[in-house]
Amino acid sequence: MTRRYFGTDGIRGRANRSPMTAEIAMKVGQAAGAHFLRGDHKHRVVIGKDTRLSGYMMESALVSGFTSVGMDVILLGPMPTPGVAMLTTSMRADIGVMISASHNAFADNGIKLFGPDGYKLSDEDEAAIEAALDAPPRLVDSEHIGRARRVEDARGRYIHAAKMTFPADLRLDGMKIVVDCANGAAYQVAPSVLWELGADLIAVGVTPNGTNINDGVGSTSPEALCARVVAEGAHIGIALDGDADRLIVADEKGRLVDGDQLMALIGSSWTARGTLQGGAVVATVMSNLGLERYFERIGIGLHRSKVGDRYVLDMMRTTGCNVGGEQSGHLILTDYATTGDGLIAALQILAALVTSGASASELLHLFDPYPQLLKNVRFAGGAPLEAEGVKAAIAKGEARLGSGGRLVIRKSGTEPLIRVMAEGEDDALVGEVVDSICDAVAKAA
Repeated sequence: MTRRYFGTDGIRGRANRSPMTAEIAMKVGQAAGAHFLRGDHKHRVVIGKDTRLSGYMMESALVSGFTSVGMDVILLGPMPTPGVAMLTTSMRADIGVMISASHNAFADNGIKLFGPDGYKLSDEDEAAIEAALDAPPRLVDSEHIGRARRVEDARGRYIHAAKMTFPADLRLDGMKIVVDCANGAAYQVAPSVLWELGADLIAVGVTPNGTNINDGVGSTSPEALCARVVAEGAHIGIALDGDADRLIVADEKGRLVDGDQLMALIGSSWTARGTLQGGAVVATVMSNLGLERYFERIGIGLHRSKVGDRYVLDMMRTTGCNVGGEQSGHLILTDYATTGDGLIAALQILAALVTSGASASELLHLFDPYPQLLKNVRFAGGAPLEAEGVKAAIAKGEARLGSGGRLVIRKSGTEPLIRVMAEGEDDALVGEVVDSICDAVAKAA
């Protein structure tokens, strides 16, 4: 079924334009609230947000929607997405909402929804809510309108929960860490956690003004982090994205470490201590072939899901795995969280560094990545992947790569883009295959 509002990670778009208007946000609150009015208890929703200017507008509209259908609202203020998921269960809420467009620029915003179990909603729940957006709202009588209150210690609750995931017998004393919070939702909590654990901290991206989220900082702009790590002589650099569900690391030499290498370390270290479940790690079709080969060598399986952390989590729950993630830095550790958590993943990396005594450059490059290239082709409608010329180019590319490579072509779930990725042992061949398929898609589009 074609969706009008929900994409791969909630609803997202440019603020003050459909679907990211106050009117639609209010309808989402009404539809989602009515959908989760189950049982005769007093119903409540928790709402967190990142630091975007439009967050105030979207928050107020959602409050109006939820209270109008009889739900009480608990406002958390700026809070990482995983913190919202955690507090949804902790506060016995029926639904959790995160107002964020993650790594996008400030002009965008989004709405992510969590069920009472702290997990992102199923496709069926999202479809039901979307269908209700066009129906008359189920407004309650005046005496049953919900109330709203702000919880002042929400950040402290998340800080405590995050610290509890770090081994109690370890400290970060003597470790110099650069942490980049993207001027986003973790600008207070991430530095607090690391400082309280003893780190010598250099914090950047911690002065949000409503319009500078992800602007030259954070996991999608890590160049400044790498330079700062080298300039400060730091042991490691940590970069989060706007809502702090994503992590990218820089070693002490200023070299970037992506989600694949982080999964390699966590998977191998958890295996060594006997806590890896399911005998495997879940990654997506975009993760590097080098990660798969590394896991094969050390006896760990690799399951591949569709792109999107919700699909990673679905496969983790199906296969019984407790470690999963994406190359982009979404890392899900279900021993500690119900969704990707950049800060908690960073604490696992730091624990491994402290325990081993090795440098970041020694510990965080466990395999040599295969040459991999990803390009995007924008299109203005239609179905370019169904064109015969595109199908022929894909078939030819697969034949050229052979058994030593992979080809992944998919439509973006959040933008009008066709993503073309190839990897193999020959860098030049990978480039030629990607370019030929992109050319074919561009012609069809």
